[in-house]
Amino acid sequence: MESLDAVLGTLNTIIWGYLLIYVLIGAGIYFTVKTRFVQIRRFPHLFGVMAGSRSCEGGGISPFQAFCVSMASRVGTGNIAGVAIALTLGGPGAVFWMWCVALVGMATAFIEATLAQLYKVPQEDGTFRGGPAYYIQRGLGSRGWGIVFAVLLIFTFGLAFNAVQANTIADVLGESFGLPTWVTGVALALVCAPIFFGGIRSVARVAEWMMPIMALAYIMLAFAILVIHADRVPDMFMLIVRSAFGLDQAAAGAFGGLTVALMNGAKRGLFSNEAGMGSAPNMAATATTPHPATQGFIQALGVFVDTIVICSATAFIILLSNQYDPTGATEMAGASLTQSVIGEEFGTVGGLFMTFVIFLFAFSSIIGNYAYADGNMTFLGARANVLNIFRVVAILAVVGGSIGELPTIWALADVAMGLMALVNLGAILLLSKWAIATLEDYEAAENRGVPQFAARGNALMPGALKSEVW
Repeated sequence: MESLDAVLGTLNTIIWGYLLIYVLIGAGIYFTVKTRFVQIRRFPHLFGVMAGSRSCEGGGISPFQAFCVSMASRVGTGNIAGVAIALTLGGPGAVFWMWCVALVGMATAFIEATLAQLYKVPQEDGTFRGGPAYYIQRGLGSRGWGIVFAVLLIFTFGLAFNAVQANTIADVLGESFGLPTWVTGVALALVCAPIFFGGIRSVARVAEWMMPIMALAYIMLAFAILVIHADRVPDMFMLIVRSAFGLDQAAAGAFGGLTVALMNGAKRGLFSNEAGMGSAPNMAATATTPHPATQGFIQALGVFVDTIVICSATAFIILLSNQYDPTGATEMAGASLTQSVIGEEFGTVGGLFMTFVIFLFAFSSIIGNYAYADGNMTFLGARANVLNIFRVVAILAVVGGSIGELPTIWALADVAMGLMALVNLGAILLLSKWAIATLEDYEAAENRGVPQFAARGNALMPGALKSEVW
């Protein structure tokens, strides 16, 4: 096992430290240029599209529900613990580079979500399935690579990452209330079972109300701290900018200047918003919408909300506290630092609130991750009995993650996620002309009212689109 762990550690260093981070950023810049900075020039439009996304004809999944499920998966404990670690390792400047990565990642999210919509397939229950596995097979003509992607995602999100989130919940409830881990595992199984067995519709219904509540509650907490320390807010922003470019002597000396801040901020932004990873498109494809680009806009907004709003909320909470030292002398890291800061500001009530928030963040990730795996099981041809067996296995993974730590499995999941992202990035780069043409079609149709998409006879598209939907 030690040899295997060493091999996995080396692979993770190569994939995440020397390869994927540059490919993801490069792809984001490329898509930003090719879409003519869609995330900036159409930024107000993202909110307009979201405002009208709750309705859905035909009893399918609404764009807003699809958004909430993908956000449920994106917004996990990494938004609390991961940001704190980035600040501890990279200094205040990491926040600035986290913002930059999120801005270019919005273009990547638009491309992959639009492709997911273009190549989605209808289901007998009136919903849709789609995502990277589907657009790899239908767009690139390679079912083999589609299967590779689906298997990697099912293992990573459906099993391993859900075990990680369950472990976080068990740890938090154990530390806060002395609850035995097996009790947490059984309780999570009882809560997850009806949601998993209810399928994607059930996940969408739960996420639709859970996601807004937990996000707003956390944002309001951060806003309260901003108000309490309003006099220190300008200095905080100046510290972030100076540290990002190595201009703050104390931070530069402690953390190593621009390079360390950039790498830690970029990694946190990429890991958190998942743009280009190939995860969120699985849910983006399920939405019933009049135009594929509509869900592209909504998923681009998801990157903004996840990183520039929620991750920044964590960063502001920590940077405005008395417990963070910009010279690098901060003793705590991860979720414990964030919890300690909230406890300092609001006492016992603050600690209980953070326990509740961490629980919701982790639980929302569990149900969102399952939804991704469900769609890819369908891609592999799983029928009802096989799906039910997988649901049982997914519940057992949650129980197992609650009871014990599985570091080797988690390291293997990191490798699998990295490979999954590389497969997806290759696919969206090859298929990007279709998404860009779809954006042009959307913008050309805006003057005629609500844009409607028709694949047949569309002169703007690169060719004939094989689709039963459009």
